[in-house]
Amino acid sequence: MSFRTNPDRILDHIDRERNRDDDGREDFTRDASARELGTEVPDLDATPGERLRRIFGLVEKAYIATASGPEIRRLAQRFQTVGDISNHHARGDVSVTVSYLDHERMDDVGLSPFEILPARLEETRKVSKTNRPDANALRLLREDLRSGVLSAYRKMEPRLRDAVRERADIGHLGVRVTIDLRPAG
Repeated sequence: MSFRTNPDRILDHIDRERNRDDDGREDFTRDASARELGTEVPDLDATPGERLRRIFGLVEKAYIATASGPEIRRLAQRFQTVGDISNHHARGDVSVTVSYLDHERMDDVGLSPFEILPARLEETRKVSKTNRPDANALRLLREDLRSGVLSAYRKMEPRLRDAVRERADIGHLGVRVTIDLRPAG
């Protein structure tokens, strides 16, 4: 049997390659996140709408940083290797956290679940015209991240309005957007 037809040798080769790749990494990557700090304090006479737009702007910046960061590419690469995400079926969550750094109010958190099915990857493959599973998964992860951030923000918007009423947003803010991915099953 040659190298091409011996499954044990192929899997050994994949394991060796994966171990070489893991030497540069600290841990197993399961999520991608970015944090954005809002250090510009709004005017004292700013309207509640302007202050909510400030929070949404920070959420948007954190979303862009997460979607373009190297960690989301590592998540997408998990679809390429054999056995990491079996049958290309995964579940995950998108979370948005708003921290009020200059106020004693607790953090506001919004969470939105998503699921990646093999049929969605197949549809994406037809649209993108590429067979690379990591490229198609990256496209799907970014779509789910976008819709998840918008959904999580909508869920937490009433709490953000309460925070604006309490003037908890007058000061420094921290916003973290995280996408977490795990195999389904």
